[in-house]
Amino acid sequence: MRIVIAGAGAIGGYLGARLARAGADVVLYARGPHLQAMQQRGLRVRSAEGGDFEVKPQLAADLATVGVADVVFLGVKAHALTALAPQLRPLLGPETVVVSTQNGIPWWYFQGHGGALEGLSLTRVDPGGIIAASIEPQRIVGSLAYFAADVVEPGVIRHAEGNRISFGEPDGTRSERTRRIADALIAAGFRCPLTTRFRHEIWVKLLGNVAFNPISALTRGTLEELARHPDVSRVVREVMAETEAVAGKLGIEMPISIEQRLAGAGKVGAHKTSMLQDLEAGRPLELEAVVGAVLELGERLGVAMPATRALYASAKLLDEKSRQAVAPRADEVVRTC
Repeated sequence: MRIVIAGAGAIGGYLGARLARAGADVVLYARGPHLQAMQQRGLRVRSAEGGDFEVKPQLAADLATVGVADVVFLGVKAHALTALAPQLRPLLGPETVVVSTQNGIPWWYFQGHGGALEGLSLTRVDPGGIIAASIEPQRIVGSLAYFAADVVEPGVIRHAEGNRISFGEPDGTRSERTRRIADALIAAGFRCPLTTRFRHEIWVKLLGNVAFNPISALTRGTLEELARHPDVSRVVREVMAETEAVAGKLGIEMPISIEQRLAGAGKVGAHKTSMLQDLEAGRPLELEAVVGAVLELGERLGVAMPATRALYASAKLLDEKSRQAVAPRADEVVRTC
């Protein structure tokens, strides 16, 4: 199985490094100083859990030179997909599978969803419908990564914790292709549960991300601090309740309570969310797919979301001022749970 990691930043690079070490046929697509460092010295992983290692993976600076892939992992942030998606065409054969790994509501969420919102394209996720026009719905497999990693310097990825990545077909079926993808990653040391309720899992993760990510960026607080601070945790509960209300309008019943989600975040400890890591590195914040899309759905479904709206507006201003102060580095992409 030929695998292409389209975006070998933190999460994509860590996946690719583990796959390469396990002997998989994997190609990492990257650019800039990160690519140059990997070309010169290989890709180094510093892991608190699995030990440090180094690999010299197959690399590509141009997707047009790679050839047809069996599986393409989209390893960039949601806001970078608009630019990446049209470049994927040379990789796509008749049976090529495209695995989305982005946080938030994916562009394909309402493709094959059924009901009144069937085919809905969220403006804040896929402006102009460019992603949907570039990737046919039948190619898509969803995934969610539950591990923390960041690019500490070009060619060096730090893995903080976690090794789980779940997979699911958008239509809720069990498929041979998801099993094969999971098997490849299991051989590389990951835990890979397959779920028939992938849209539910998206909302479980969103329940935390909509609140914790922007609040952490605004306060510089770790998950533990946000969950245990009496005043901040009250805001977290309000945002989570609004997010849960939107999910309920879509027929999603949360398998976990707000209090359980808060308790789980507190147990993670002094971990910085991906949005806080992006802010500190001068990268754009992943606001639209994670927070803006939920607000867009809330407006459409008639759900009042005053706490989430205030949080989004504040984080958006912070993002704009951060971009003015520090030019973003396109070669580094960080996503964590």
